[in-house]
Amino acid sequence: MSFVERRIEARPSTGEAPFGLNEVFFSRTDERGVIEAGNYVFKRVANYEWEELIGAPHKIIRHPDMPKGVFQLFWDTLKAGESIGAYVKNKAKDGLYYWVFAVVVPCKGGYLSARISPSSTLFDQVKTIYNELRQAETKDGITPEESAEKLLDWIRAKGFENYHQFATHAMSEELLARDVGLERPKDQKITDLRKMMSNAETLVEETQGLVKDFDAMHTIPHNLRVIASRIEPSGGPVTVLSQNYGAMSREMSDWFAAHVMGENSNFNTIKLAVTNSLFVVGMARILNECDAQLQTERRGLGDIDMAAERKVLSELVTAETDRAHKGVEEVNHEADRIMRACQVMHRQFLGLSSTRVLCKIESARLPESGETLSDIIDQLGVFQERISRRLDDITKLSNEIRLMDH
Repeated sequence: MSFVERRIEARPSTGEAPFGLNEVFFSRTDERGVIEAGNYVFKRVANYEWEELIGAPHKIIRHPDMPKGVFQLFWDTLKAGESIGAYVKNKAKDGLYYWVFAVVVPCKGGYLSARISPSSTLFDQVKTIYNELRQAETKDGITPEESAEKLLDWIRAKGFENYHQFATHAMSEELLARDVGLERPKDQKITDLRKMMSNAETLVEETQGLVKDFDAMHTIPHNLRVIASRIEPSGGPVTVLSQNYGAMSREMSDWFAAHVMGENSNFNTIKLAVTNSLFVVGMARILNECDAQLQTERRGLGDIDMAAERKVLSELVTAETDRAHKGVEEVNHEADRIMRACQVMHRQFLGLSSTRVLCKIESARLPESGETLSDIIDQLGVFQERISRRLDDITKLSNEIRLMDH
């Protein structure tokens, strides 16, 4: 054994167990959480012998500082057949602790967990909330379910809709921080998907703004009709034009609400698809790094068939990479739909603009209150311009999202 290996394996008497930023370790359990396999780094960091680990429940390494609410979320997600990412503090046999960012993937007969050493600025914030949750569990006696809900409240306060979104963000933060710490080039796939995510979030903001603009614009044709009724005969040109304008703008707003907003809308679909793609790309990278780690390990692995474990890892990587690719295809499909929707709305806007110009011409012919009419028609122009600009922005963002995978 070289001096470097001896130095890495030297353990302090208290504090943190040695776990390098460049290392990855994994363990595989059955459906009950009983350990069936692991790699050398797992054994070394946990400081157990193989015969103590294999056949033991995974909670053998659970640290008492960990909030039960985190494990509540963990198992709720896994039992639903979904993968999960989480920060976990573990305890080694000799009492040392070690933090990991773990991704846990359902696999045939159980679960595979791959872990990296966390180093992002987000990690410090997570340690603080975990400490608060644990104190609430021990001192206030809150249940694991209540603790999990408190964690979700904290996540929502940080701007995430759910735990999956937060875990996806955390994983990408850790992988990018890992690249910086190891002086590697930044991961382009993760960087591109994060840009996609930013665009998807901006898309949602733009559409919410668009709906507000439509709502504000609805009152203007009504005001226009009220004034026109005072200064022109019933059914006069400005009254008819304002009615047409109101009907057209309502129709556009309703179409937009039906096709674009809501839980099953293009915009929500695109954000969910980008989130899922980012999660599986990060997970596939961690699993790949784990496989690369296994290829370099040449030390005692007990009775573990590492070739078989590498096969499990390889199959998971293939499956997750395929999922990521399908996710990006879905994103592109939705982005195309949004761009087509914007084109339809632009065409309808040409009709609105023509009606507004006719209103302007007719109001100029009226001797009384023409100025007031003109002001209201100008307000319509301002709203139209704002909505048109939003549509242009949405089209541009959708096109950027679509082009990122080409």
